[in-house]
Amino acid sequence: MKNIEAGLAEILELNGALAASLFDWQSGMVLGMASNSNFDIELASAGNADVVRTKMATMKSLNLHGKIQDIMIALTEQIHIIHVLESNPELCLYVALDSSKSNLALARSKLNTVAKG
Repeated sequence: MKNIEAGLAEILELNGALAASLFDWQSGMVLGMASNSNFDIELASAGNADVVRTKMATMKSLNLHGKIQDIMIALTEQIHIIHVLESNPELCLYVALDSSKSNLALARSKLNTVAKG
């Protein structure tokens, strides 16, 4: 991902995008964030760093050797997608979406495109 600000702006162009961030899952540090709403993306990113850390620890305990690509959480009114960057696996792109306005496949594709750009 070359330009954090431009990448996050591109993610926010998705229909139903509430907020997006780039964070380090090991430290919980947010490296960039953008929002179309009053969604607390910094707090959500820190919490989702815990989700990724827990999943990584579980995979290690189970002796699983694959890599996490995406973690998706479907809530009643929102979809949250955490995308681990292949080029820098300590970093994650994260987007929160309004589930009534968004398309999961398009959102996953956009995160993948931005991560590789």
